[in-house]
Amino acid sequence: MRSGAKVAVIGGVFAVVVGGVGYGAYNVLDGLGNSGVGGGTDTKATSAEVKTGPVTEEEIAETSKKFLAAWAKGDAAVASQLTNNAADAESLLTQYSESAHVTKAVITAGAASGSKVPYTVKATVSYKGRTKAWSYASDLTVVRGLTTGHPLVDWKPAVVHPQLRDGETLETGEASTASIEAVDRNGQVLSKEKYPSLGGILDELRKKYGGKAGGTVGIETWINSANADGIDKTLLTLVKGKPGRVQTTLDSKVQSAAERAVKKFDKTSVAAVEPSTGAVRAIANNPATGFESARWARVAPGSTMKIVTAAMIIQNGLGSANGSVECPSTVPWEGVTFHNLDEFSMPAATLKTAFARSCNTAFIKPILPLGDKRDTALVNEASQYFGIGQEWQTGIGTFDGNVPASQGAETAASFIGQGKIQMNPLNMASVTATAVGGSFRQPYIVPKSLDNRTFAQASPLPGGVSAQLKEMLRYTATSGEGTATRAMASVGGDKGGKTGSAEIDGHATSDSWFTGFSNDLAAAALVQSGGHGGDAAGPVVAEVLLAGP
Repeated sequence: MRSGAKVAVIGGVFAVVVGGVGYGAYNVLDGLGNSGVGGGTDTKATSAEVKTGPVTEEEIAETSKKFLAAWAKGDAAVASQLTNNAADAESLLTQYSESAHVTKAVITAGAASGSKVPYTVKATVSYKGRTKAWSYASDLTVVRGLTTGHPLVDWKPAVVHPQLRDGETLETGEASTASIEAVDRNGQVLSKEKYPSLGGILDELRKKYGGKAGGTVGIETWINSANADGIDKTLLTLVKGKPGRVQTTLDSKVQSAAERAVKKFDKTSVAAVEPSTGAVRAIANNPATGFESARWARVAPGSTMKIVTAAMIIQNGLGSANGSVECPSTVPWEGVTFHNLDEFSMPAATLKTAFARSCNTAFIKPILPLGDKRDTALVNEASQYFGIGQEWQTGIGTFDGNVPASQGAETAASFIGQGKIQMNPLNMASVTATAVGGSFRQPYIVPKSLDNRTFAQASPLPGGVSAQLKEMLRYTATSGEGTATRAMASVGGDKGGKTGSAEIDGHATSDSWFTGFSNDLAAAALVQSGGHGGDAAGPVVAEVLLAGP
Protein backbone atom coordinates (compact mmCIF):
# COMPACT_ATOMS: atom_id res chain seq x y z
CA MET A 1 0.00 0.00 0.00
CA ARG A 2 1.66 3.19 -1.17
CA SER A 3 -0.19 5.48 1.24
CA GLY A 4 -1.49 4.63 4.70
CA ALA A 5 -5.20 4.28 5.44
CA LYS A 6 -6.80 4.81 8.84
CA VAL A 7 -9.96 2.87 9.55
CA ALA A 8 -12.03 3.53 12.65
CA VAL A 9 -15.19 2.95 14.59
CA ILE A 10 -15.63 5.82 17.02
CA GLY A 11 -18.81 6.00 19.05
CA GLY A 12 -20.46 3.68 16.55
CA VAL A 13 -19.64 5.93 13.55
CA PHE A 14 -17.40 4.33 10.96
CA ALA A 15 -15.01 6.35 8.80
CA VAL A 16 -12.05 5.81 6.53
CA VAL A 17 -9.45 8.51 6.12
CA VAL A 18 -7.16 8.38 3.09
CA GLY A 19 -5.07 11.42 2.35
CA GLY A 20 -7.17 13.47 4.76
CA VAL A 21 -10.51 12.94 2.97
CA GLY A 22 -13.39 11.25 4.87
CA TYR A 23 -15.80 8.77 3.28
CA GLY A 24 -18.92 7.13 4.62
CA ALA A 25 -19.02 3.41 5.16
CA TYR A 26 -21.24 2.86 2.16
CA ASN A 27 -18.63 4.39 -0.17
CA VAL A 28 -15.98 1.97 1.04
CA LEU A 29 -18.07 -1.18 1.22
CA ASP A 30 -20.55 -0.73 -1.62
CA GLY A 31 -20.18 -2.85 -4.71
CA LEU A 32 -17.95 -5.61 -3.34
CA GLY A 33 -19.44 -8.08 -5.77
CA ASN A 34 -18.59 -5.92 -8.79
CA SER A 35 -15.13 -4.71 -7.85
CA GLY A 36 -13.23 -7.92 -8.48
CA VAL A 37 -12.53 -8.06 -4.75
CA GLY A 38 -14.13 -10.55 -2.39
CA GLY A 39 -15.24 -14.11 -2.79
CA GLY A 40 -14.22 -15.65 0.53
CA THR A 41 -16.25 -18.68 -0.49
CA ASP A 42 -14.05 -18.79 -3.61
CA THR A 43 -17.01 -19.91 -5.74
CA LYS A 44 -15.89 -20.93 -9.20
CA ALA A 45 -16.36 -18.22 -11.82
CA THR A 46 -16.36 -18.49 -15.61
CA SER A 47 -12.96 -18.96 -17.19
CA ALA A 48 -13.12 -15.45 -18.70
CA GLU A 49 -13.39 -13.89 -15.23
CA VAL A 50 -10.58 -15.80 -13.54
CA LYS A 51 -7.38 -13.84 -13.18
CA THR A 52 -4.03 -15.54 -12.78
CA GLY A 53 -0.54 -14.49 -11.78
CA PRO A 54 0.65 -12.50 -8.77
CA VAL A 55 -1.67 -10.00 -7.15
CA THR A 56 -1.04 -6.44 -8.29
CA GLU A 57 -0.13 -3.47 -6.16
CA GLU A 58 -3.60 -2.00 -6.72
CA GLU A 59 -5.27 -5.27 -5.70
CA ILE A 60 -3.20 -5.46 -2.54
CA ALA A 61 -4.10 -1.88 -1.61
CA GLU A 62 -7.81 -2.26 -2.38
CA THR A 63 -8.30 -5.64 -0.72
CA SER A 64 -6.40 -4.79 2.45
CA LYS A 65 -8.22 -1.46 2.79
CA LYS A 66 -11.65 -3.04 2.46
CA PHE A 67 -10.82 -5.90 4.81
CA LEU A 68 -9.43 -3.60 7.51
CA ALA A 69 -12.39 -1.25 7.10
CA ALA A 70 -14.94 -4.04 7.55
CA TRP A 71 -13.04 -5.46 10.52
CA ALA A 72 -12.78 -2.07 12.22
CA LYS A 73 -16.52 -1.55 11.69
CA GLY A 74 -17.18 -4.84 13.42
CA ASP A 75 -18.70 -6.36 10.28
CA ALA A 76 -17.29 -9.87 10.51
CA ALA A 77 -19.50 -11.19 7.70
CA VAL A 78 -18.21 -8.70 5.15
CA ALA A 79 -14.58 -8.89 6.32
CA SER A 80 -14.57 -12.69 6.19
CA GLN A 81 -15.72 -12.67 2.56
CA LEU A 82 -12.53 -10.82 1.74
CA THR A 83 -10.46 -13.81 2.94
CA ASN A 84 -9.71 -17.26 1.55
CA ASN A 85 -11.26 -18.96 4.59
CA ALA A 86 -14.54 -17.20 5.28
CA ALA A 87 -15.86 -19.62 7.92
CA ASP A 88 -12.83 -19.48 10.22
CA ALA A 89 -12.35 -15.77 9.65
CA GLU A 90 -15.94 -14.89 10.50
CA SER A 91 -15.82 -16.95 13.68
CA LEU A 92 -12.67 -15.28 15.01
CA LEU A 93 -13.63 -11.78 13.88
CA THR A 94 -17.02 -12.21 15.59
CA GLN A 95 -15.24 -13.21 18.79
CA TYR A 96 -13.26 -10.00 18.56
CA SER A 97 -16.34 -7.97 19.42
CA GLU A 98 -18.59 -10.49 21.17
CA SER A 99 -16.12 -12.50 23.27
CA ALA A 100 -13.13 -10.18 23.54
CA HIS A 101 -15.52 -7.23 23.96
CA VAL A 102 -13.67 -4.82 21.68
CA THR A 103 -16.00 -1.83 21.38
CA LYS A 104 -13.88 0.52 19.29
CA ALA A 105 -10.98 0.01 16.90
CA VAL A 106 -8.68 2.25 14.89
CA ILE A 107 -6.59 0.26 12.42
CA THR A 108 -3.80 2.07 10.63
CA ALA A 109 -2.15 0.36 7.68
CA GLY A 110 1.50 0.87 6.85
CA ALA A 111 3.32 0.64 3.53
CA ALA A 112 3.03 -2.74 1.84
CA SER A 113 6.13 -4.89 1.39
CA GLY A 114 5.30 -7.02 -1.60
CA SER A 115 1.95 -8.63 -0.83
CA LYS A 116 2.31 -8.16 2.95
CA VAL A 117 0.60 -5.20 4.62
CA PRO A 118 1.53 -4.28 8.21
CA TYR A 119 -0.87 -2.41 10.44
CA THR A 120 -1.34 -1.17 13.98
CA VAL A 121 -4.49 -1.66 16.02
CA LYS A 122 -5.61 0.79 18.69
CA ALA A 123 -8.66 -0.72 20.28
CA THR A 124 -10.85 -0.21 23.32
CA VAL A 125 -11.95 -3.18 25.41
CA SER A 126 -15.02 -2.78 27.66
CA TYR A 127 -16.36 -5.30 30.15
CA LYS A 128 -18.91 -4.74 32.94
CA GLY A 129 -18.27 -1.03 33.07
CA ARG A 130 -14.49 -1.39 32.92
CA THR A 131 -12.68 0.02 29.88
CA LYS A 132 -9.08 -0.02 28.77
CA ALA A 133 -7.07 0.84 25.64
CA TRP A 134 -5.37 -2.02 23.81
CA SER A 135 -2.67 -1.50 21.18
CA TYR A 136 -0.63 -3.96 19.11
CA ALA A 137 0.73 -4.54 15.59
CA SER A 138 0.21 -7.34 13.10
CA ASP A 139 0.11 -7.88 9.34
CA LEU A 140 -1.80 -9.59 6.56
CA THR A 141 -0.89 -11.02 3.16
CA VAL A 142 -2.98 -10.72 0.02
CA VAL A 143 -3.06 -13.73 -2.31
CA ARG A 144 -5.02 -14.69 -5.43
CA GLY A 145 -7.98 -17.00 -4.90
CA LEU A 146 -7.34 -20.47 -6.31
CA THR A 147 -10.66 -20.77 -8.17
CA THR A 148 -12.04 -17.24 -8.49
CA GLY A 149 -8.76 -15.48 -9.16
CA HIS A 150 -9.91 -12.69 -6.83
CA PRO A 151 -7.37 -11.04 -4.49
CA LEU A 152 -8.06 -12.25 -0.94
CA VAL A 153 -6.54 -11.93 2.52
CA ASP A 154 -4.64 -15.13 3.27
CA TRP A 155 -6.43 -16.08 6.46
CA LYS A 156 -4.63 -17.07 9.63
CA PRO A 157 -5.50 -16.27 13.25
CA ALA A 158 -2.41 -14.05 13.56
CA VAL A 159 -4.20 -11.54 11.30
CA VAL A 160 -6.36 -10.70 14.33
CA HIS A 161 -3.51 -10.78 16.85
CA PRO A 162 0.11 -11.85 16.25
CA GLN A 163 0.06 -14.36 19.14
CA LEU A 164 -3.08 -16.19 18.01
CA ARG A 165 -2.61 -19.68 16.58
CA ASP A 166 -4.94 -22.22 14.98
CA GLY A 167 -7.66 -23.39 17.34
CA GLU A 168 -7.13 -20.58 19.85
CA THR A 169 -9.80 -18.06 20.83
CA LEU A 170 -9.98 -14.58 22.31
CA GLU A 171 -11.91 -13.77 25.47
CA THR A 172 -12.38 -10.97 27.99
CA GLY A 173 -13.78 -11.61 31.44
CA GLU A 174 -12.88 -12.56 34.97
CA ALA A 175 -9.67 -14.53 34.97
CA SER A 176 -9.87 -18.22 35.79
CA THR A 177 -6.87 -18.03 38.13
CA ALA A 178 -5.44 -15.35 40.34
CA SER A 179 -2.54 -13.34 39.01
CA ILE A 180 0.87 -13.82 40.57
CA GLU A 181 3.80 -11.63 41.47
CA ALA A 182 6.77 -13.81 40.63
CA VAL A 183 9.98 -12.71 42.28
CA ASP A 184 13.59 -13.73 41.82
CA ARG A 185 15.87 -15.21 44.45
CA ASN A 186 16.43 -11.74 45.95
CA GLY A 187 12.80 -10.63 45.91
CA GLN A 188 13.00 -8.61 42.69
CA VAL A 189 9.72 -8.67 40.74
CA LEU A 190 9.87 -10.53 37.42
CA SER A 191 7.58 -9.23 34.65
CA LYS A 192 7.22 -10.19 31.00
CA GLU A 193 7.63 -6.53 30.08
CA LYS A 194 11.12 -6.36 31.60
CA TYR A 195 12.04 -9.98 30.83
CA PRO A 196 10.20 -10.91 27.61
CA SER A 197 11.55 -14.47 27.54
CA LEU A 198 9.77 -15.22 30.81
CA GLY A 199 6.30 -14.54 29.38
CA GLY A 200 5.41 -18.18 28.83
CA ILE A 201 7.01 -19.28 32.10
CA LEU A 202 5.14 -16.63 34.13
CA ASP A 203 1.84 -17.65 32.51
CA GLU A 204 2.58 -21.27 33.36
CA LEU A 205 3.52 -20.47 36.95
CA ARG A 206 0.28 -18.53 37.27
CA LYS A 207 -1.83 -21.43 36.02
CA LYS A 208 -0.05 -23.91 38.25
CA TYR A 209 0.45 -21.90 41.43
CA GLY A 210 -1.88 -18.89 41.23
CA GLY A 211 -4.57 -20.64 43.27
CA LYS A 212 -2.06 -21.59 45.97
CA ALA A 213 -0.42 -18.19 46.26
CA GLY A 214 -3.33 -16.39 47.94
CA GLY A 215 -4.21 -13.92 45.19
CA THR A 216 -7.58 -12.75 43.83
CA VAL A 217 -8.78 -12.71 40.21
CA GLY A 218 -9.03 -9.65 38.00
CA ILE A 219 -10.61 -8.81 34.63
CA GLU A 220 -8.43 -9.59 31.60
CA THR A 221 -8.32 -10.19 27.88
CA TRP A 222 -6.60 -13.47 27.06
CA ILE A 223 -6.00 -16.15 24.46
CA ASN A 224 -7.60 -19.48 25.27
CA SER A 225 -5.13 -22.25 24.51
CA ALA A 226 -6.11 -24.76 21.84
CA ASN A 227 -5.11 -27.58 24.21
CA ALA A 228 -7.08 -28.52 27.29
CA ASP A 229 -3.89 -28.61 29.35
CA GLY A 230 -2.30 -25.63 27.59
CA ILE A 231 -1.43 -22.25 29.03
CA ASP A 232 -3.72 -19.27 28.42
CA LYS A 233 -1.92 -16.06 27.44
CA THR A 234 -2.96 -12.80 29.08
CA LEU A 235 -2.91 -9.93 26.57
CA LEU A 236 -4.50 -7.08 28.55
CA THR A 237 -5.43 -6.46 32.17
CA LEU A 238 -8.48 -4.24 32.68
CA VAL A 239 -8.70 -4.69 36.43
CA LYS A 240 -5.84 -6.08 38.44
CA GLY A 241 -6.56 -8.76 40.95
CA LYS A 242 -4.50 -9.04 44.09
CA PRO A 243 -1.47 -11.06 42.94
CA GLY A 244 -0.19 -13.97 44.94
CA ARG A 245 3.55 -14.01 45.55
CA VAL A 246 5.52 -16.87 43.97
CA GLN A 247 9.19 -17.26 44.84
CA THR A 248 11.43 -18.46 42.01
CA THR A 249 15.10 -19.41 41.78
CA LEU A 250 15.76 -16.99 38.93
CA ASP A 251 18.36 -14.26 39.36
CA SER A 252 17.28 -10.96 37.79
CA LYS A 253 20.90 -9.97 37.08
CA VAL A 254 21.66 -13.23 35.28
CA GLN A 255 18.25 -13.17 33.55
CA SER A 256 18.91 -9.66 32.26
CA ALA A 257 22.23 -10.82 30.83
CA ALA A 258 20.51 -13.81 29.21
CA GLU A 259 17.86 -11.56 27.63
CA ARG A 260 20.62 -9.39 26.13
CA ALA A 261 22.77 -12.31 25.07
CA VAL A 262 20.13 -14.14 23.01
CA LYS A 263 19.61 -11.02 20.92
CA LYS A 264 23.08 -11.48 19.44
CA PHE A 265 21.70 -14.00 16.93
CA ASP A 266 18.37 -15.14 15.56
CA LYS A 267 16.90 -18.39 16.91
CA THR A 268 19.01 -18.39 20.04
CA SER A 269 18.28 -19.88 23.45
CA VAL A 270 20.22 -20.15 26.71
CA ALA A 271 19.75 -21.56 30.20
CA ALA A 272 21.82 -21.23 33.38
CA VAL A 273 21.84 -23.56 36.38
CA GLU A 274 23.63 -23.46 39.75
CA PRO A 275 25.72 -26.66 40.10
CA SER A 276 25.62 -26.70 43.90
CA THR A 277 21.81 -26.72 44.08
CA GLY A 278 20.25 -27.24 40.63
CA ALA A 279 18.49 -23.88 40.88
CA VAL A 280 17.67 -22.37 37.48
CA ARG A 281 19.14 -18.86 37.43
CA ALA A 282 18.11 -17.78 33.91
CA ILE A 283 16.31 -19.01 30.82
CA ALA A 284 15.88 -16.95 27.65
CA ASN A 285 14.95 -17.25 23.99
CA ASN A 286 15.08 -15.19 20.82
CA PRO A 287 12.39 -14.77 19.64
CA ALA A 288 11.00 -14.22 23.11
CA THR A 289 7.50 -15.42 22.24
CA GLY A 290 6.45 -18.67 20.63
CA PHE A 291 8.37 -21.94 20.93
CA GLU A 292 10.77 -21.86 23.89
CA SER A 293 13.81 -23.76 22.66
CA ALA A 294 15.72 -23.32 25.93
CA ARG A 295 13.44 -25.83 27.66
CA TRP A 296 11.55 -27.57 24.85
CA ALA A 297 14.02 -28.10 21.98
CA ARG A 298 14.78 -31.69 20.98
CA VAL A 299 17.89 -31.43 18.85
CA ALA A 300 21.32 -33.04 18.64
CA PRO A 301 23.80 -31.32 20.99
CA GLY A 302 26.92 -32.06 18.94
CA SER A 303 30.25 -32.24 20.70
CA THR A 304 28.96 -30.81 23.98
CA MET A 305 27.76 -34.39 24.51
CA LYS A 306 31.42 -35.43 24.77
CA ILE A 307 31.18 -34.44 28.45
CA VAL A 308 28.95 -37.47 29.03
CA THR A 309 30.98 -39.66 26.65
CA ALA A 310 34.18 -38.72 28.48
CA ALA A 311 32.61 -39.72 31.80
CA MET A 312 31.59 -43.05 30.26
CA ILE A 313 35.12 -43.65 28.94
CA ILE A 314 36.70 -42.88 32.31
CA GLN A 315 34.21 -44.96 34.32
CA ASN A 316 34.62 -47.97 32.05
CA GLY A 317 38.42 -47.88 32.37
CA LEU A 318 38.85 -47.01 28.69
CA GLY A 319 40.85 -43.84 29.30
CA SER A 320 41.61 -40.95 31.63
CA ALA A 321 42.00 -37.20 31.29
CA ASN A 322 45.77 -37.39 30.96
CA GLY A 323 45.98 -40.84 29.44
CA SER A 324 46.96 -41.22 25.79
CA VAL A 325 44.31 -41.76 23.12
CA GLU A 326 44.35 -42.18 19.36
CA CYS A 327 43.04 -39.27 17.27
CA PRO A 328 43.28 -40.29 13.60
CA SER A 329 41.58 -38.15 10.95
CA THR A 330 38.95 -40.84 10.39
CA VAL A 331 37.66 -43.96 12.10
CA PRO A 332 35.41 -46.70 10.63
CA TRP A 333 32.44 -48.08 12.55
CA GLU A 334 30.33 -50.89 11.12
CA GLY A 335 30.58 -49.72 7.53
CA VAL A 336 30.46 -45.96 8.22
CA THR A 337 33.51 -43.68 8.34
CA PHE A 338 33.51 -40.86 10.89
CA HIS A 339 35.65 -37.77 10.31
CA ASN A 340 37.22 -34.96 12.27
CA LEU A 341 36.58 -31.40 11.20
CA ASP A 342 38.82 -30.69 8.18
CA GLU A 343 40.24 -34.22 8.59
CA PHE A 344 42.69 -33.10 11.30
CA SER A 345 44.59 -35.67 13.37
CA MET A 346 46.64 -35.53 16.58
CA PRO A 347 49.71 -37.81 16.62
CA ALA A 348 50.23 -37.58 20.38
CA ALA A 349 46.96 -36.86 22.17
CA THR A 350 45.52 -37.33 25.62
CA LEU A 351 41.80 -37.51 26.32
CA LYS A 352 42.07 -33.96 27.67
CA THR A 353 43.73 -32.52 24.58
CA ALA A 354 41.39 -34.47 22.29
CA PHE A 355 38.47 -33.01 24.25
CA ALA A 356 39.92 -29.51 23.93
CA ARG A 357 40.37 -29.87 20.16
CA SER A 358 37.03 -31.72 19.85
CA CYS A 359 38.53 -34.76 18.14
CA ASN A 360 35.58 -36.94 17.12
CA THR A 361 37.58 -40.08 16.46
CA ALA A 362 39.13 -40.05 19.94
CA PHE A 363 35.63 -40.35 21.43
CA ILE A 364 34.58 -43.19 19.14
CA LYS A 365 37.64 -45.42 18.89
CA PRO A 366 38.05 -46.18 22.64
CA ILE A 367 34.51 -47.59 22.87
CA LEU A 368 35.20 -50.51 20.53
CA PRO A 369 36.44 -52.85 23.34
CA LEU A 370 33.05 -52.64 25.11
CA GLY A 371 31.60 -55.13 22.64
CA ASP A 372 27.88 -55.80 23.20
CA LYS A 373 27.70 -53.20 25.98
CA ARG A 374 28.63 -50.31 23.70
CA ASP A 375 25.07 -49.81 22.39
CA THR A 376 23.73 -49.09 25.88
CA ALA A 377 26.79 -47.66 27.66
CA LEU A 378 25.97 -44.02 26.87
CA VAL A 379 22.28 -44.52 27.65
CA ASN A 380 23.12 -45.83 31.11
CA GLU A 381 25.71 -43.11 31.77
CA ALA A 382 23.34 -40.29 30.78
CA SER A 383 20.44 -41.58 32.87
CA GLN A 384 22.18 -43.08 35.89
CA TYR A 385 24.66 -40.25 36.55
CA PHE A 386 23.42 -37.17 34.65
CA GLY A 387 19.64 -37.57 35.13
CA ILE A 388 18.98 -37.28 31.39
CA GLY A 389 15.69 -38.82 30.26
CA GLN A 390 14.22 -38.95 33.73
CA GLU A 391 11.08 -36.97 34.55
CA TRP A 392 12.24 -33.67 35.98
CA GLN A 393 9.89 -31.77 38.28
CA THR A 394 11.19 -28.26 37.69
CA GLY A 395 7.93 -26.45 38.49
CA ILE A 396 7.33 -25.74 34.79
CA GLY A 397 7.06 -27.99 31.76
CA THR A 398 10.36 -29.13 30.25
CA PHE A 399 11.75 -31.70 27.87
CA ASP A 400 14.30 -33.57 29.93
CA GLY A 401 16.63 -34.98 27.28
CA ASN A 402 16.71 -38.29 25.45
CA VAL A 403 19.65 -40.64 24.91
CA PRO A 404 18.03 -43.74 23.38
CA ALA A 405 19.58 -47.13 22.83
CA SER A 406 21.08 -47.41 19.36
CA GLN A 407 22.68 -49.86 16.98
CA GLY A 408 25.40 -49.82 14.37
CA ALA A 409 26.69 -46.49 13.19
CA GLU A 410 24.08 -44.62 15.23
CA THR A 411 25.89 -45.76 18.37
CA ALA A 412 29.13 -44.16 17.23
CA ALA A 413 27.25 -41.01 16.17
CA SER A 414 25.71 -40.73 19.64
CA PHE A 415 29.17 -40.60 21.27
CA ILE A 416 29.78 -37.28 19.50
CA GLY A 417 26.27 -35.88 20.09
CA GLN A 418 24.65 -36.84 16.82
CA GLY A 419 22.35 -39.72 15.86
CA LYS A 420 19.09 -39.85 17.83
CA ILE A 421 20.23 -37.89 20.87
CA GLN A 422 17.89 -34.99 21.73
CA MET A 423 18.80 -32.14 24.06
CA ASN A 424 18.08 -28.47 24.79
CA PRO A 425 20.09 -25.77 26.58
CA LEU A 426 18.53 -26.54 29.97
CA ASN A 427 19.57 -30.20 29.61
CA MET A 428 23.13 -29.31 28.64
CA ALA A 429 23.49 -26.68 31.37
CA SER A 430 22.50 -29.44 33.79
CA VAL A 431 25.04 -31.84 32.24
CA THR A 432 27.80 -29.30 32.82
CA ALA A 433 26.55 -28.59 36.33
CA THR A 434 26.69 -32.33 37.10
CA ALA A 435 30.19 -32.63 35.65
CA VAL A 436 31.63 -29.83 37.77
CA GLY A 437 29.52 -30.45 40.88
CA GLY A 438 30.01 -34.22 40.96
CA SER A 439 26.32 -35.05 41.37
CA PHE A 440 23.12 -34.53 39.40
CA ARG A 441 20.92 -31.98 41.11
CA GLN A 442 17.66 -31.71 39.26
CA PRO A 443 17.06 -28.24 37.82
CA TYR A 444 14.12 -26.41 39.40
CA ILE A 445 12.60 -22.95 39.11
CA VAL A 446 10.34 -22.96 42.18
CA PRO A 447 11.12 -24.78 45.44
CA LYS A 448 9.68 -28.28 45.78
CA SER A 449 8.16 -27.27 49.14
CA LEU A 450 5.62 -25.21 47.18
CA ASP A 451 3.77 -28.36 46.08
CA ASN A 452 5.72 -31.24 47.65
CA ARG A 453 6.78 -32.65 44.29
CA THR A 454 9.51 -35.28 44.09
CA PHE A 455 12.76 -34.41 42.34
CA ALA A 456 14.47 -36.80 39.93
CA GLN A 457 17.50 -38.58 41.38
CA ALA A 458 20.78 -39.93 39.98
CA SER A 459 23.90 -41.52 41.41
CA PRO A 460 26.91 -39.31 42.17
CA LEU A 461 29.76 -39.58 39.70
CA PRO A 462 32.31 -42.13 40.98
CA GLY A 463 35.39 -40.81 42.73
CA GLY A 464 37.74 -38.82 40.54
CA VAL A 465 35.46 -38.62 37.50
CA SER A 466 34.15 -35.14 38.24
CA ALA A 467 37.68 -33.85 38.91
CA GLN A 468 38.86 -35.17 35.54
CA LEU A 469 35.85 -33.72 33.68
CA LYS A 470 36.40 -30.37 35.32
CA GLU A 471 40.08 -30.48 34.37
CA MET A 472 39.13 -31.16 30.74
CA LEU A 473 36.56 -28.36 30.68
CA ARG A 474 39.06 -25.92 32.21
CA TYR A 475 41.74 -26.86 29.69
CA THR A 476 39.31 -26.40 26.77
CA ALA A 477 38.52 -22.87 27.94
CA THR A 478 42.02 -21.72 28.92
CA SER A 479 44.66 -23.48 26.82
CA GLY A 480 46.01 -22.30 23.50
CA GLU A 481 44.55 -25.29 21.67
CA GLY A 482 41.12 -25.26 23.35
CA THR A 483 38.14 -24.54 21.08
CA ALA A 484 36.39 -22.67 23.92
CA THR A 485 39.31 -20.40 24.86
CA ARG A 486 38.44 -17.42 22.67
CA ALA A 487 34.78 -17.32 23.67
CA MET A 488 35.62 -17.62 27.38
CA ALA A 489 38.48 -15.09 27.39
CA SER A 490 36.44 -12.40 29.15
CA VAL A 491 35.08 -14.74 31.82
CA GLY A 492 36.92 -14.77 35.12
CA GLY A 493 37.12 -17.08 38.09
CA ASP A 494 37.27 -20.87 37.95
CA LYS A 495 35.99 -21.56 34.45
CA GLY A 496 35.62 -24.17 31.75
CA GLY A 497 33.75 -24.80 28.53
CA LYS A 498 32.97 -27.06 25.58
CA THR A 499 31.99 -26.22 22.02
CA GLY A 500 29.67 -28.19 19.79
CA SER A 501 28.42 -28.16 16.22
CA ALA A 502 25.51 -30.40 15.28
CA GLU A 503 24.68 -31.21 11.68
CA ILE A 504 20.97 -31.07 10.89
CA ASP A 505 19.46 -32.76 7.85
CA GLY A 506 18.42 -30.21 5.24
CA HIS A 507 20.38 -27.36 6.84
CA ALA A 508 23.43 -25.99 5.07
CA THR A 509 24.90 -24.69 8.34
CA SER A 510 25.20 -26.69 11.54
CA ASP A 511 23.63 -25.70 14.85
CA SER A 512 26.01 -23.89 17.18
CA TRP A 513 26.28 -25.21 20.75
CA PHE A 514 28.33 -24.10 23.72
CA THR A 515 28.28 -25.00 27.38
CA GLY A 516 30.48 -23.71 30.16
CA PHE A 517 30.80 -22.79 33.81
CA SER A 518 32.26 -20.05 35.94
CA ASN A 519 32.44 -20.56 39.69
CA ASP A 520 28.97 -21.77 40.79
CA LEU A 521 27.10 -21.12 37.54
CA ALA A 522 26.79 -23.37 34.50
CA ALA A 523 25.16 -22.30 31.24
CA ALA A 524 24.47 -23.69 27.79
CA ALA A 525 23.31 -22.04 24.58
CA LEU A 526 22.00 -23.11 21.20
CA VAL A 527 22.08 -20.93 18.08
CA GLN A 528 20.16 -22.69 15.33
CA SER A 529 22.16 -22.73 12.08
CA GLY A 530 24.82 -20.70 13.88
CA GLY A 531 27.84 -22.70 12.72
CA HIS A 532 30.82 -23.34 14.99
CA GLY A 533 30.05 -23.42 18.69
CA GLY A 534 32.72 -20.94 19.68
CA ASP A 535 31.59 -18.36 17.15
CA ALA A 536 27.89 -17.99 17.97
CA ALA A 537 26.76 -19.89 21.08
CA GLY A 538 30.05 -19.21 22.89
CA PRO A 539 29.62 -15.43 23.27
CA VAL A 540 26.04 -15.98 24.45
CA VAL A 541 27.17 -18.27 27.27
CA ALA A 542 30.06 -15.97 28.17
CA GLU A 543 27.76 -12.98 28.66
CA VAL A 544 25.50 -14.99 30.95
CA LEU A 545 28.41 -16.33 33.01
CA LEU A 546 29.84 -12.84 33.40
CA ALA A 547 26.66 -11.89 35.30
CA GLY A 548 27.06 -14.76 37.75
CA PRO A 549 28.81 -15.03 41.10
